[in-house]
Amino acid sequence: MRRVQRTVPAPEDLGTDMIGIPAGTEVELELRLESVMEGVLVTGHIRGRAVGECVRCLDEVVDDVDVPLTELYAYSERARAAEAEGDDLEDVRELDGDLIDIEPALRDAVVPALPFRPLCRPDCPGLCSECGAHLADDPDHSHEILDPRWAALNRLQGTLDETKES
Repeated sequence: MRRVQRTVPAPEDLGTDMIGIPAGTEVELELRLESVMEGVLVTGHIRGRAVGECVRCLDEVVDDVDVPLTELYAYSERARAAEAEGDDLEDVRELDGDLIDIEPALRDAVVPALPFRPLCRPDCPGLCSECGAHLADDPDHSHEILDPRWAALNRLQGTLDETKES
């Protein structure tokens, strides 16, 4: 068993369109590599800082990410033997000699842990649908919107007001 702590640059596209860990920023890996019968079992945590946009107001959202990682990397001989027996190896990662490619496992752990709909705060009111103003800045913001079906009556009210003034 071996413990490994590394700080690595984040790979490209580590996230979704709304939030992700920017490429090149630091990602901390705190891993435990353990030899088992099938290969090497990698467990530990991945830590980083995700940056994105609030889905309601488009302000910046910064979220600290700390996700667990558990992945088995099979020895090449074991993987070939399992394949010969007809086992499905789609989800099995294979050792490349003495090397482990951690990037696919990192993606599989981090991306689903990111918020699907990131918010700058839980009660974010968003933007005004009429003018785009930040509703958090002006909670009393409103527009007088008349139903177009009442427009004829509104015009009639205007003519009645004019006749009363004359």
